[in-house]
Amino acid sequence: MNDIYKNRASKPYFFYVCLFGSTLFLIVFYLLSYFNLIQDQNTVNLIGSVSRWCERISDGIFREPVNTISNLGFILVGLYISLVLSKDASINSSNHFIGINNISIIYTIAVIFLGPGAILMHATNTEWGNWIDNLSMIMFIIIPWLYNISLMNGHAIKNFTYIYIMLISLYAIFRGLYGWELGINLNVFGVSIGLWIISEFLYAFWSPLMRFLSGFIGFFVMMLFGMNLLDIYNNFAEFWWILLFWLPGILAKNKPATKRSYKWFVCGVISYYAAFSIWLTGVDNHPLCNPDSLLQAHGIWHLLSALACLFFFYHYRSQTLIK
Repeated sequence: MNDIYKNRASKPYFFYVCLFGSTLFLIVFYLLSYFNLIQDQNTVNLIGSVSRWCERISDGIFREPVNTISNLGFILVGLYISLVLSKDASINSSNHFIGINNISIIYTIAVIFLGPGAILMHATNTEWGNWIDNLSMIMFIIIPWLYNISLMNGHAIKNFTYIYIMLISLYAIFRGLYGWELGINLNVFGVSIGLWIISEFLYAFWSPLMRFLSGFIGFFVMMLFGMNLLDIYNNFAEFWWILLFWLPGILAKNKPATKRSYKWFVCGVISYYAAFSIWLTGVDNHPLCNPDSLLQAHGIWHLLSALACLFFFYHYRSQTLIK
């Protein structure tokens, strides 16, 4: 893989396509909500009560107004990313986050779709809205670890798009049929966070020994998110997916030919971990929950998570060929 920049004219159409799609969604969504066509009429009796994300359920256009509107952060960040990519006057053969290509398009769409996904869940309080919200999260969280592993697996990067579409399609189907953990106690979002950190560790410190040791990084990640290793040991049937922590080490056969600046990654991790810490307080049974406040913890979670997506974009954009 050569670190070669090829000059070309910028492609503003990508930004305009993203802007048009986002605007169209917001207009259609608003009209459907305004005429009360997408809310679940079976949950009308819940109006006035407090949702599980702390905000009081409204009889207005959106069931959870603040938790709905705060998702505009994802759309705005995604549009900004599309603008940056559209303005790139060159493409870098060693960096898939410079210029327009399959991977940069997938990342951009995934970030933007985090907005509509969560909007449909918080605005409607429906099961199908919850399904779309969860799917949007998986569409994003799979990208980093799949990208990292693909770069360390020879020619696998050429099949990134096909593998990504296959994984997302399978998840969408099985999540719809069997629920959050797919009927097999598999928390794909939680596992993906572990795989992401493990694959970043391997990317930075690849060696035959690290391929084996990298799986243990997953346990450190679990502890950061409040999981007890003794509980995992005593409930292995529930946490069997920890075995997947060695998947990056198995598949990452080659030392990466590129390197990254990790300042943006650190910023992204800090932003996301702060978002997660605040997210823990944004539930109906937390002492800090104020369901009638315009400042909702879950809304802050949305905004900080959107900021993290931007930081991670710049992290991958910093990738250069090792001289």
